[in-house]
Amino acid sequence: MANEQKLSSSLRKSIAQNNNSLDDDKPRILLMGLRRSGKSSIQKVVFQKMSPHETLFLESTNKIVKNDISNNTFVQFQIWDFPGQIDLFGDTQNFECELIFSGCGAIVYVVDAQDNYLDSISKLAETIQEASKVNDQIAFEIFIHKMDGISDDHKIQIQQDIQQRLNDELNDSEVKVPPNVKIRFHMTSIYDHSIFEAFSKVIQKLIPQLPTLENLLDMLVTNSRLEKAFLFDVVSKIYIATDATPVDNTTYELCSDMIDVVIDISCIYGNRINGNEGSSSAYDEETGAVIKLNNGTVLYLREVNKYLALVCLLTKDSYEKVGLINYNFDIFKQAIENVFQVRSTLQKKKRDIKKKKEQANNKQ
Repeated sequence: MANEQKLSSSLRKSIAQNNNSLDDDKPRILLMGLRRSGKSSIQKVVFQKMSPHETLFLESTNKIVKNDISNNTFVQFQIWDFPGQIDLFGDTQNFECELIFSGCGAIVYVVDAQDNYLDSISKLAETIQEASKVNDQIAFEIFIHKMDGISDDHKIQIQQDIQQRLNDELNDSEVKVPPNVKIRFHMTSIYDHSIFEAFSKVIQKLIPQLPTLENLLDMLVTNSRLEKAFLFDVVSKIYIATDATPVDNTTYELCSDMIDVVIDISCIYGNRINGNEGSSSAYDEETGAVIKLNNGTVLYLREVNKYLALVCLLTKDSYEKVGLINYNFDIFKQAIENVFQVRSTLQKKKRDIKKKKEQANNKQ
């Protein structure tokens, strides 16, 4: 009981300390789930480049941990990692739910697939009900986690079971969830690419310019005869946009791994500064690579800016017209820069308006 009161006090203090950031322009992602479900491990692996095996030594989270992600103009958001051993909605607690959920873009709820997940589903249903009361625009992204070592058939059975049990919980409750509430399920593991792909889909929903980026990629794919194209955030290896064709896991893994290959080779053979051991960035405006596979497939990578990379998959026949591909890429790159400029201008206007409002309030 004493430990729970201590944890409650710590949580209230964390929320109070973060109140000022609730007015930030960055969308918020809340990372929630029961204790030891893998929330902190996910954040460390995806955004802090921790090795999956090192996460075995992480301690349980006992306070709200806020992480600002600002890898590029498009990937800008906050992740709030909530401790799993606290009841946010209990009668004895008062965690200002409206304050927490009103400006939230998405809730990533992690369910441990290798544990008895009945309690987790009950807590998930309660979270959806309470959060959607405050903000029915929140996207609920359910990560059915720790799927490594489970057969494909069993994975499908687990997902179907969790979906059915959650639907039953929501339907049987007196508290009805608004019909427009969005709930998606993702099967994930930190030991493969699935966690990066799942977070890619979460982030994409928070990018207002996503339709524009997708249209640009569609035109590039059509005019260059590409099989698939991804726009990657180089730091996290999250893809912030792709063309309209379905994402195949194998294709995504190939394109994602190409970034690591190019950066690793650049670190070894890249230009040195004045012949010293220090080197320029492994990824810069000169970065580009082509990898030809034995099956006739070609991987093509080009730098869009110092944070983004275009990675494409195409056939050997299509690559014979590499001059056309390079020309179309230059046009695509310029279009992306124009989108950046528009976004930066809008953000500056919002900050100016916000600053004027604060100044007016201070005068009053």
